[in-house]
Amino acid sequence: MAVVENRREDCVPQLGRLHVIAKLLSVHFGQGKLLQEVLTGMERELGLRRCTIMLLSPSGAELVFEASGETVPPVGEGVSYRRGEGVTGRVLATGEPALVRRIVEEPEFRGRIHRRGSDEHHTTGFICVPIAVGATVVGTLAADVPHDAALCIEDASHILSIVSCMIAHDVQLRREARLRCQQLEEENLRLRGELGGIERPGNLKGNSRAMREVFQRIHHVARTDTTVLIRGESGTGKELVASAIHYASRRVRGPFVKVNCAALNENLLESELFGHEKGAFTGAMYTRIGRIEEAGGGTLFLDEIGDFPPSLQVKLLRVLQEREYQRVGSNKTFAADIRILAATNRDLEAAMAEGQFRQDLFYRINVFAIHVPPLRERRDDIMPLADHFVVKYAEKQGKEVRRISTSAINVMYAYHWPGNVRELENCIEHAVLMSRDGVIHAYDLPPTLQMPERAGVASPETLKARVGLLERDMITDSLKRNRGSVGLAARELGITERMIRYKIKKLGIDYHRLFPKETSRGGTRRP
Repeated sequence: MAVVENRREDCVPQLGRLHVIAKLLSVHFGQGKLLQEVLTGMERELGLRRCTIMLLSPSGAELVFEASGETVPPVGEGVSYRRGEGVTGRVLATGEPALVRRIVEEPEFRGRIHRRGSDEHHTTGFICVPIAVGATVVGTLAADVPHDAALCIEDASHILSIVSCMIAHDVQLRREARLRCQQLEEENLRLRGELGGIERPGNLKGNSRAMREVFQRIHHVARTDTTVLIRGESGTGKELVASAIHYASRRVRGPFVKVNCAALNENLLESELFGHEKGAFTGAMYTRIGRIEEAGGGTLFLDEIGDFPPSLQVKLLRVLQEREYQRVGSNKTFAADIRILAATNRDLEAAMAEGQFRQDLFYRINVFAIHVPPLRERRDDIMPLADHFVVKYAEKQGKEVRRISTSAINVMYAYHWPGNVRELENCIEHAVLMSRDGVIHAYDLPPTLQMPERAGVASPETLKARVGLLERDMITDSLKRNRGSVGLAARELGITERMIRYKIKKLGIDYHRLFPKETSRGGTRRP
């Protein structure tokens, strides 16, 4: 009896603290400061610190900062965690709470939102629990637990789990509101583009806001002879942007000549650009025209101009300023009737500071700049690009590929794409080659996309978890093939309808979202 009485005495203050938080929810529900009020109340009532809520981004690939308590202000509000990154990202990926008894003992702990003293890393624990609506994780709730707090870390974890259930609906509404706001902004940008007569270039794929801005800048500069500097990471499609500018310009009937400045050494690049006279150097057996002359009346595209040798930069500057040049070994001056487009993935400002790139040349090529965003910043374009590459390589390989499975889509959205569009294209070519049943599955994608340390995704470690993913993929694909019919899917997979319905619930398959028209019908179509 003494043990029971002690447990009751321990429960009474905890229930009282939860009652205070419940009152806050009843009074402030739906208001803008609700979450901050709840987090501050938790810090005061439970002795916790740095209570924080993160919200699943509209793309579903990362968590973004949403609210924090008032006890310790956050370092910044633009913080995010990719799925599987750090302790918080791991909770998003697995849907399971994480308890860290001492922060110093957790190598995956990132601590981006709040500052902590070195002593706090030894005397403070950390809890992060998922905020879920049904089987879908929509955010996370985290808090620091000082070792001198009134609650032990297990009790604090239970209370955080209860609070996460209480605020889940409000968090989901906030996420939906943010998604609607983003959709409205993109629609506004699309309509403004249509009113201005702006069309997407035929060789460029993408419908994201970032790419619409690129299309808009292409539209503004294409009809002029202005020199353009195209900047962006390797693999983002800078050459395609240059091609779109040329074929939308008045020089479209002229040649489009491309030169990779990083592929040739200094001597070869000079001859390649300006041409040479017979006997100008050893091996010059005949007169050769350069790419500048070849591009006459059209466009010259200088790719990787950041690698242009310093000794040749002054000669290129003359072409830009005077529109004239000389062949190697000749004193004759030729007119350069060309438009120059340049591209680089290097930091030219840093190169200027180090004396590797001339300032006057930079100002000449940077008249009109276009920044091509990396693929990780325009995740809405992943599927349009993937579908385009599927059609392209299915035709090349003579295979029929009808669609990309849900699991493969999830893997592609979670990956960070360091190689950008070029890497996506290579991955889709690999997946088309590996596909067997007309569907691209997650296991058809290259292994690099499925490695947790590189993809930023918490890969299931247990056999049970891996089997669950395979079951979810197979059942979802079968339901899609049979238009949501549970009976037909059961017969196809060789199991009973009752087992299919059980697996739909257990594996978190959102049947009502996948088949909205079937949920109102009777018979074997209902899950």
